[in-house]
Amino acid sequence: MRLIVGLGNPEKQYETTFHNMGFLAVGEAAAKLGVKFKKKECEASVAEANIRGEKVILARPVTYMNASGRAVKQLMAKYKTAPSELLVIYDDFDLPKGKLRIRASGSAGTHNGMRSVIGEIGTQEFARIRIGIRDPEVNIPIINYVLANIRKEDYPLVADACSEAADAAIAFAGGEGIEHVMSAFNKN
Repeated sequence: MRLIVGLGNPEKQYETTFHNMGFLAVGEAAAKLGVKFKKKECEASVAEANIRGEKVILARPVTYMNASGRAVKQLMAKYKTAPSELLVIYDDFDLPKGKLRIRASGSAGTHNGMRSVIGEIGTQEFARIRIGIRDPEVNIPIINYVLANIRKEDYPLVADACSEAADAAIAFAGGEGIEHVMSAFNKN
C-alpha cells in the first residue's frame, strides 16, 4: 500500500498557481497510471491505482494548503498507511524553479502545508518530493508569488518538473525504496 499526496488548494482560481505544484504532479501521475480522481473521502479527492499488485492511493486534499495535514491523517488512518508508505509532493520556494529534490524525511522548512502534515501525523519521517518554484528575477512577497498564476513562458519548465515528479512518485508507489528513487531522480 502506498499513499501519494499532492498538496495544493482546491478552488479553480488556484488551479495554475505555483502553490498547486503538488496537485499538478499527482494529477500527472494519475494520468500516467490511467486513473481519475473520482472519489471524495477523508477531505480529499482520491484516485486508486494498482502497480504490480500493490494498491496505490493518489490524493489531493480539499482542506486548502494550510490544513493539508487533516486530510493526510484521515487517509493514513482509513488505508492503514504507515509513514514509510507515504509520499507528499509540494512546491518549494527554497529551490530554483523546475528543480526536484526528493528526501526520505526532513522538516517542513517554510512550507505551511508541510507544517500541517507533520503536525497532524506526528512525524517528519516520510518521503517527500519538493518541486522548486523560486525565480530570482521576481521580487514580490512570497505569498503573492506562490498564489500567482504560472506564466506562459514557465509552462514547459513546470510541465517537465511535474512529469518528472510523477515518474518519481510512480517509482515509489511501485515499490522502489526511497533511496533508489532519490538516486534516480535527484540531479545537481
